[in-house]
Amino acid sequence: MPGPHAARGGQPTLRDVAERAGVSAMTASRVLRDDPQVLPATRERVRAAAAELGYRPNEVARSLRLGRGTGLVGLVVTNLANPFYSRLALGVDSVVARDGLKTVIGNTGQDPDAERTLVADLVARRVDGIIAVPAGTDQRHLAQAAADGVPVVLASRPPEGFAADCVLVDDFGGARDATERLLDRGHRRIGFLGSPPAVHTGTERLRGFTAALASAGLTAEPRHIRQGQTEPHQATRAAAEILALPDPPTALFCSNNRNTIGAFRAIRSSGTDIALAGFDDFELADALGLALTLVAYDSDELGRAAGRLLLDRLHDPRRTARQIVVPTSLVEYGG
Repeated sequence: MPGPHAARGGQPTLRDVAERAGVSAMTASRVLRDDPQVLPATRERVRAAAAELGYRPNEVARSLRLGRGTGLVGLVVTNLANPFYSRLALGVDSVVARDGLKTVIGNTGQDPDAERTLVADLVARRVDGIIAVPAGTDQRHLAQAAADGVPVVLASRPPEGFAADCVLVDDFGGARDATERLLDRGHRRIGFLGSPPAVHTGTERLRGFTAALASAGLTAEPRHIRQGQTEPHQATRAAAEILALPDPPTALFCSNNRNTIGAFRAIRSSGTDIALAGFDDFELADALGLALTLVAYDSDELGRAAGRLLLDRLHDPRRTARQIVVPTSLVEYGG
């Protein structure tokens, strides 16, 4: 006869399994922990009862009773709509899963307050570690999590105000190389579409862009620069504003895939013939019918590197913080 929880239609308990099998709760627990000392007939009876009731052990509670973590890794990202973050998550999960850990993802929407709340919630839930793409430069909540004993690894942006493992992309070098490619093709008026100024990647990519111009004896024109776009529709509007100027640029460099997609739409709508370059390769870039130079890198490797850094930190909490930089390359698509 089913136990009280099963009879009410709730989640069956270990006691329900024990009653169904006709054994004590301790014996049922020993069976489900694969204790070899339990008699085979008893083991079969308990397992059959668990299967009939649909019993699933609470692994989190069991781990905490044994003094272990929850077996969960928190991945904090800023924009789940961006395919970059899905690749990052796949890379993280492919590595931590080998250690029996599972990845839970939280989205902050580029909101520092939401990030603080999410990190606090992950710490309260006793995750084994946190991999975060910070929304801004105020990282005191991440520093506090690390001080409280939760290993923290940063991805795509470096730590501010505390020591932590991090994995970055060569943002400066990639942007400089793409801008130099446009300069080599004769462009002297080049516009820039980028992320909010507080975002490390956008700042570094703007720095690489302006450094390439400076090396060619040029200065970035403020009226040709727009920052703050996080979604394609915002980038489309920003690009349209630049293209409508009396002296529009002959080329645009975009600091991420969302801005590149938005700029492409503006170029197509305007009917202008303008060169386009951007950071982040993306699906269907080769099918746009436009000459396109993209800065490519392995976003899965960014996640894998972050996962490896976290596992190393879990196995050796006292080791020196490390920084890994993922290299970039240029990819050309013909129009």
